[in-house]
Amino acid sequence: MAEAPAQERTIPQGGVVTRASGPARAMERLGLQRDIDLALHLPLRYEDETRLTRIADAHDGESTQVEGVVTEARVEYRPRRQLVARIADDSGTLVLRFVNFYPSHQKTLTRGTRVRARGDLRVGFFGREMVHPAFKAVDADTPLAGTLTPVYPTVAQLPQAYLRKAIASALQRTPLAEVLPPDALPPGLPSLRQALQRLHHPPPDASLAALTDHADPAWQRLKFEELLAQQLSQHEARRERAHLKAPVLHGTRDGLRDRLLAALPFTLTAAQQRVAREIGTDLAAPKPMHRLLQGDVGSGKTVVAALAAAQAIESGWQCALMAPTEILAEQHFRKLVQWLAPLDVGMAWLTGSRKGKARAQMVERVASGEAALVIGTHAVIQHDVHFAKLGLAVVDEQHRFGVQQRLQLRRKLALQGLEPHLLMMSATPIPRTLAMSYFADLDVSTIDELPPGRQPVVTKLFADGKRDEVVARIRDEVGHGRQVYWVCPLIEESEKLDLQNATATHGQLCAALPDKMVGLLHGRMPAAEKAAVMSLFTGGQMQVLVSTTVIEVGVDVPNASLMVVEHAERFGLAQLHQLRGRIGRGAQASVCVLLYSAPLSPTAKERLRAIVETHDGFEIARRDLEIRGPGEFMGARQSGDALLRFADLAEDAPLLQHARAVAPKLLDQHPDAARAHVERWLGGKAEYFKA
Repeated sequence: MAEAPAQERTIPQGGVVTRASGPARAMERLGLQRDIDLALHLPLRYEDETRLTRIADAHDGESTQVEGVVTEARVEYRPRRQLVARIADDSGTLVLRFVNFYPSHQKTLTRGTRVRARGDLRVGFFGREMVHPAFKAVDADTPLAGTLTPVYPTVAQLPQAYLRKAIASALQRTPLAEVLPPDALPPGLPSLRQALQRLHHPPPDASLAALTDHADPAWQRLKFEELLAQQLSQHEARRERAHLKAPVLHGTRDGLRDRLLAALPFTLTAAQQRVAREIGTDLAAPKPMHRLLQGDVGSGKTVVAALAAAQAIESGWQCALMAPTEILAEQHFRKLVQWLAPLDVGMAWLTGSRKGKARAQMVERVASGEAALVIGTHAVIQHDVHFAKLGLAVVDEQHRFGVQQRLQLRRKLALQGLEPHLLMMSATPIPRTLAMSYFADLDVSTIDELPPGRQPVVTKLFADGKRDEVVARIRDEVGHGRQVYWVCPLIEESEKLDLQNATATHGQLCAALPDKMVGLLHGRMPAAEKAAVMSLFTGGQMQVLVSTTVIEVGVDVPNASLMVVEHAERFGLAQLHQLRGRIGRGAQASVCVLLYSAPLSPTAKERLRAIVETHDGFEIARRDLEIRGPGEFMGARQSGDALLRFADLAEDAPLLQHARAVAPKLLDQHPDAARAHVERWLGGKAEYFKA
């Protein structure tokens, strides 16, 4: 209605849309390359052009469609230039008001023209009116729309009229034949073609609520199809791996692993012993392990990884441990050196900041096999790093690495025909529905208890107007010999975000605590400077550390008993939980203070309420999934594209359960149908589940 004419679109060949016009380029930006892409580009909402309301019967605040004859139209200049037209039917009159308009508007809205207008009616100072309604000229016998009108997600230069025409055309061409056997589907669902036809062009009697809430059977069919494609891909990846060969890392009796256990200054918890056995059994098998080790903050995942590394090393193979940041990699290095160096394990340390002769020496130690344990950042997978015999790869905070990075690490095993075992670690527990979907191809080990001696952390909310009280509490803590973190979301001043930044906070705390050492740590500092700051803080010489989120994971300072998080409303729930986990590691009671700026958005309120109410990482992960969806849990597995566009893991668990049950049967009994289904839904994206 009253939209710019669409430019011509080239007829697709072979199901691929070819074009060069402005709207067509905009379609490319939306990823609408194939007919199936267009068919699966579903409406955000619908407009009802199937019925007319008499002007007198239209209610204030209601979206409605009316029809009448233009009785007058003029351009007014008070308070600003605008086009005002009045239309009338046999029940009353209505004003159509346009603050922004084109000559085409004036040409259509001439006296005596019959128009059909749709918009939100309001009753104001000038009477009953619609502001910027959609409209078009009609005849007295122009038929109403036979279906609800779809409104699609779009971008600039892509009018709805063009998109509707392209999608309707693609929907006719797209091969949507049923590839699944009928007994694979949940009962009562329409065919795929019927479902898409209904979603793009719902009948007038369709429930808008069911369409909007994705509860309509047509939506259920699409969700199930999508979940099934994901499950098939996951099961196929697991089956493919079962045919691959890996080194048999059986270890030796009274070998390095047992000596490490005997030398540890603590006893493993029952949960740590259980997951260590699960991993040990996998390593002794001739097929590659693909296991996720998850546990709450501070549950002791590193020592389990050290035991796995020891089993690989005593079997004559190397182990590589890769972490996303230098600080975290260095924390692992320090801890593993402390445990394994006395047992004569050769080590190498590779990060982006290590260059020149020092790096060359480390690379040589890795290539010769002298370094049995290699620890570092993504520098571990650079092209010039060659392992003598890589048997085990450990990836910490795996969601922060890309698919290609994980695949590169697996390819570092130079021996032909073998793959290294892969252990991925996450301190962000994976909610059950997420584990059943995105991580269905993995074996999951869970450390579900904390080591004895971990102190509960009291979490308190303070408005940022109470900063002076917080600084007073810091003065008290450091006066008793304890240490404090202050975490900020930004490093420097930002014109876009009025946030307290790390540099300014550091200056303020230096002034407030002139007799104490206050350090500053952020990601842009040179590695040597970061290491020096961390060394002072972990050694106890520095009382207060002002930092960005580089201390989110891995930092272990038992004497730190207070953490202040500035602008806590800007942080994610999992991130807040990770930050809070940096304290409560010693014998003294610890407090986490969350400073926030009002007003809070509803989502920020939910996050802060959740972090105050619970310390259970699994419950926090469940709430985080509800608040944000699976995006950040997935990390690079989504590789910029959400692999679940339609299904909602929080709401569609029954469909997911059905898909999980059906997938292996389809692979066994109808492999061609399974392959066709995955190709239709995932195309090349199926590879992202295999990393």
